[in-house]
Amino acid sequence: MYPPSPRYPTLVLSFLGILLLLSAFFPCRSAFGQGTPEPALREARILPTSIDATHLGVRHRIQLQEVAPDGAYLGKWTDGVEWQSSDPSVFRVEGDQVISVGNGTADLSATWKGKRVGEKVRVQVRLADRERTIEFRNHVEAVLARSGCNMGACHGALAGKGGFRLSLRGYDPATDYFNMTRQDRGRRIELSEPAESLLLTKPSGILPHKGGVRIPPDSDDYRILADWIARGAPGPTEKDPRLETVEVFPSEVRLGVGREQPLIVRARYDDGRTEDVTQWAKFSSTDDSVINVDEHGTVKVVGPGEGSIVVWFASRIVMSRMTVPFANQVQDVVYERGDIANEIDLRVLKQLQQLRLAPSPRCEDHEFIRRAFLDTIGLLPSAEEAQAFIADRSENKRSRLIDELLNRPEYVDYWAYRWSDLLMLNGNLLRPEPIKTYYQWIREHVKKNTPWDQFTREILTARGDSVVQGATNFYALNQDPETMTENACQAFMGLSIGCAKCHNHPLEKWTNDQYYGMANLFARVRAKGWGGDSRDGDGIRTLLVLDRGDLIQPLTGKPQLPAPLDAPPLAAESTEDRRLYLAKWMTSPENPYFTKAIVNRVWANFFGIGIVNAVDDMRASNPPSNPELLRELERYLVANQYDLKALMKLILESETYQRSSLVIPGNEGDTHFFARYYPKRLMAEVLHDILAQTTGVPTKFTEIEFQGADKKPTDFYPVGTRAIQLYDSAVRSNFLKTFGRNQRRITCECERSDESSVVQVLHLSNGSTLNEKLVEKGSLVDKLLESSADKPEELVRKAYWICLGREVQPGELTLLVDELKKGEEKDRRSIVEDLLWGLMTSREFLYNH
Repeated sequence: MYPPSPRYPTLVLSFLGILLLLSAFFPCRSAFGQGTPEPALREARILPTSIDATHLGVRHRIQLQEVAPDGAYLGKWTDGVEWQSSDPSVFRVEGDQVISVGNGTADLSATWKGKRVGEKVRVQVRLADRERTIEFRNHVEAVLARSGCNMGACHGALAGKGGFRLSLRGYDPATDYFNMTRQDRGRRIELSEPAESLLLTKPSGILPHKGGVRIPPDSDDYRILADWIARGAPGPTEKDPRLETVEVFPSEVRLGVGREQPLIVRARYDDGRTEDVTQWAKFSSTDDSVINVDEHGTVKVVGPGEGSIVVWFASRIVMSRMTVPFANQVQDVVYERGDIANEIDLRVLKQLQQLRLAPSPRCEDHEFIRRAFLDTIGLLPSAEEAQAFIADRSENKRSRLIDELLNRPEYVDYWAYRWSDLLMLNGNLLRPEPIKTYYQWIREHVKKNTPWDQFTREILTARGDSVVQGATNFYALNQDPETMTENACQAFMGLSIGCAKCHNHPLEKWTNDQYYGMANLFARVRAKGWGGDSRDGDGIRTLLVLDRGDLIQPLTGKPQLPAPLDAPPLAAESTEDRRLYLAKWMTSPENPYFTKAIVNRVWANFFGIGIVNAVDDMRASNPPSNPELLRELERYLVANQYDLKALMKLILESETYQRSSLVIPGNEGDTHFFARYYPKRLMAEVLHDILAQTTGVPTKFTEIEFQGADKKPTDFYPVGTRAIQLYDSAVRSNFLKTFGRNQRRITCECERSDESSVVQVLHLSNGSTLNEKLVEKGSLVDKLLESSADKPEELVRKAYWICLGREVQPGELTLLVDELKKGEEKDRRSIVEDLLWGLMTSREFLYNH
């Protein structure tokens, strides 16, 4: 699929050879002589692109970045760069830092080998007639966080360390200030002799400290704390400037293996000032196989791929994305001529080109029909459907098949089950009638193709009886405001905010106040008849919403104003159902999490992995593998009014989805950039159902299994019910348990497992499910013997079409026919059973590919 390398004319090669030969005997001063030629002047840009410095002697880091023709940053330019200030009375440059000298504006420029490179950067200096004020909230807390003093393993632990407790990562400055300056008679601070303060002598190692040396005596951080104490250790006030944004430079960069890239972090406050906070930021890598980062923010590239550096400062997170191309020699024409069905392919091919990953070719027809059936409706195509599809020569047959699958009744079963996983339909948590009503409500909405935003709003604002209004059972499963909040955020936005219940989230920007503001939106939800054992009674509960009542914020002892995450609060005295406000905000396209979360879930169903992994972990510190692709899919879903079928059709019709799963030269290293389709083991319920479908023997589901191994008979599921139609995850099935079905105990995709195990191998080899179905009277074995007992070639072909959806290969056919002919008539059934067992335990059967 790659064009051949160009053949240079013999004359040109001969001419080059003569020149090289002459240069060896006659050195000259041309480009072919005298050492390394002078490098060409490259494009460059100074970062940051503007500097606003306040106070005398404040430092701001700078760097010169090489810029590619397409505008991408290519790494820090380090060799021979010289910096100039147009007015040294405003600022001077020391190394790679601008230092403020006096009020005014001046230009920063860079030269390389005597020639100016990059555009000038305007530097403005204000308040240079006064020294910087050390603020407890913005500086002292930053030093303690950077040094690890208020981390969970140290004084930020719930009980503190050594009698000294700080809030985790400084989320509660007022309490921290009291504990540092007032607790134990203020023994940690010596205003008259700052250097004698325990706050300095312990972390500097002057006095024994179990945490070791955290703040060396010769460090800037030590000087900041000492200066703060010397100024009287002023505490936090309401007038303190508040952090507005954090920036990282560069935010995106393309590097080669072995390169290094220092990062610059800048904070902007609501009083208009900006500060270089690189020295106080904490850094981590999202993929250590691609990039590492040290404590100072210097990134080292260790392998190809894409990764991000998570930059944390003052409970804010920003990302710097690093693209490291693979060492593949893939010609650009591969991407330019690549098949493009829609916007998905454009975004994927663009990234593959940047990474130098070759896209695999289109999959075969028999692969596509099997793949699409399993991913869309959870069943195999029949032998007749597969044969007809392969024989069809029309160009639009794949598109027609997609439309057919999206409108089959099995589609409703499959996706109702997937959303039942998400919403935790579990007989250990709900009684039989409510769980059935909840499932029927979900199924009816899938059948009607209800837009996802409407589906979500109806759940969040549900009222009424649990056996009449199925969506009210969301509140039967989540019976207090905190649990309602956490599961609503997890299910509909992919956000786990539970950590913020006790303190500011250690990995996210969510604060303790935001958590209780969100939870207060559910504070007025009440119900009659809730509680009791889920195994007894009719389970009828009536959901009500009061017009008054609040949830108390434990840290303050007062109600937190009810407010969705990152949204303005409602008036505390409002008597309207607060959930209406929540539902409107939650499902708004302006909510940066709602659309992204459902797009990612749907994508993961078809590809086995999400654009963001884990699938329901949408935190800022867990970036997508292809941000442009995710944004495009979000835009598409909003434009189509949250029609999930439209999104699925777009995915199914893309060439990205229809690529072969085979690895080709040039994409061996791809694991999450979608250069090919990734084979995935079938989920437990689908695997069970295709075993029953293929053998023609259904499973009987007759028991509900409660926690503690207690069992109870059920007649809710008639013979012929498929596993994907079981609306209760508590239905007993050793097969489903062994193959990792979702237990629906918490709202998390981690409840499902697709990992292979020895137990699964033993179950397929010796377990009852497959073996009993093969020996069952009237199974596929009997049907094949009845129709083709004396036609071994026909029997083998039928078995392959039924099990694998393809024609048997000549080598396979010869081998299997010989085996059938060797056996005597009395052994023929055993041979056919073995044949089918071999096909149905093969990787080709157990995996979608």
